[in-house]
Amino acid sequence: MTGAAFSLIDSHAHLTHTGVFEHVEDVLDRAKQAHVQSIVNICTDLVTLERGLALSKRYPWIYQAASTTPHDVEKEGESVFDAIAAYARSGQLKAIGETGLDYYYEHSSRPIQQDFLRRYLRLALECRLPVVIHCREAFADFFEILDAEYQMNQRHAPGVLHCFTGTIAEAEEVLKRGWMLSLSGIVTFKKSIELQQIAKEVPLSQLLIETDTPYLAPQKYRGKPNEPAFLIETAAFIASLKGLSIEEVAQATTQNARLLFQLP
Repeated sequence: MTGAAFSLIDSHAHLTHTGVFEHVEDVLDRAKQAHVQSIVNICTDLVTLERGLALSKRYPWIYQAASTTPHDVEKEGESVFDAIAAYARSGQLKAIGETGLDYYYEHSSRPIQQDFLRRYLRLALECRLPVVIHCREAFADFFEILDAEYQMNQRHAPGVLHCFTGTIAEAEEVLKRGWMLSLSGIVTFKKSIELQQIAKEVPLSQLLIETDTPYLAPQKYRGKPNEPAFLIETAAFIASLKGLSIEEVAQATTQNARLLFQLP
């Protein structure tokens, strides 16, 4: 597997998370050795965004996305939104996110989560950027808000449901809207039976893969901090589920990420 001629894009990693950023050079060296050609770094506040923009200057193959997460919008959303909007308008971001709804933890109240989801969807439309969505136990409200916003604006932005762990029916709703569905190391877990079925059924043309570094390492590395070098394990596992070669999965998911995030 390590000698094969293919490349991967990690569509969602938190490289500027403090625990990763402290040794990010080593993390990126290992990523390159494991066929990762690009990484979309997800910034969740101004500290991680400033680190990310500096990282992109040193490593042009690292790209930035930003928003306050649904967990933190009640505490930090208002103080951060205008700054993130300014970076988006100046062309320094490749996506808006991860925004969305999380009713599992509900660290922020549902109305506030919904308000910031709408604001970030509108910002993405304004800046013609894709949206990276975090959604947990909130799909009905998410789809209702998404459809209402796009109907009101009479246009839509492309997007991805990152680290998807919903049901087959919810996956179908994502795909029906023409969005991407991104799978993480969770798909390799022994108990992820329904998610593995989703992986079999999702069209290659709408599939992305991610690590969500430093979280959710694949089964082989479970219990360790995740990193982009481990993306190859998820790609290989999905390939085996679909009866494809890892090269086919790598080619499709790399092309999808390039198109979604408008990467060179």
